[in-house]
Amino acid sequence: MGKVKIKKKDIWIDMTPMSDVMVLLLTFFMLTSTFVKQEPVKVNTPGSVSEIKVPENNVLNILVSNDGKIFMSMDKVTDVQAVLENVTGQYGVSLTAAEEKKFLDDPMWGVPMNQLKQYLSLDKTQMPQVEKNYGIPTDSVAGKTGDAAMSEFQIWVKAAHEVNPDAKIAIKADEKTPYKTIKKIMSELQDMSENRYYLITQYKTEED
Repeated sequence: MGKVKIKKKDIWIDMTPMSDVMVLLLTFFMLTSTFVKQEPVKVNTPGSVSEIKVPENNVLNILVSNDGKIFMSMDKVTDVQAVLENVTGQYGVSLTAAEEKKFLDDPMWGVPMNQLKQYLSLDKTQMPQVEKNYGIPTDSVAGKTGDAAMSEFQIWVKAAHEVNPDAKIAIKADEKTPYKTIKKIMSELQDMSENRYYLITQYKTEED
């Protein structure tokens, strides 16, 4: 008896639906992801059971390192540019277009005004290593046309609120930052009638 030959059939799988799903997922994550800015110094925030979330937009971020150095950032480049022009105008500091671009490209700023030109003259690869050694001063230093009773820290905060009155203040300090440093920042904010701000912490459960 002869053998019955079974005709082989090619198996074909339509991958179009899977490709569509992958593209949709990729688009979703791209649109909903929040990109974290590179910070000049590494900060380990203290733990807290508070569930209050810091807004993602219209925020003036104040970063405080474990040795008390202060850095700032804002989420809108246009706001940063306006704040920079405000403060440099008070101190009589004139920046070139290239220097201004370097400042705006920095994820955070934290260099004293009397060192700003020298800092911005550095190569971009050197700037991150140098910036972490500075920090915005909190002792009273008058600008040429600024308020003599205000520190550089206060002048930056005031300029930020003049540019964006809706900006919320968020303080992110290291768990090892000296209490006197945090108290100094809070006192300077209080002197400006800035009594509402967020303290960024790591969330942990009460059992932890």
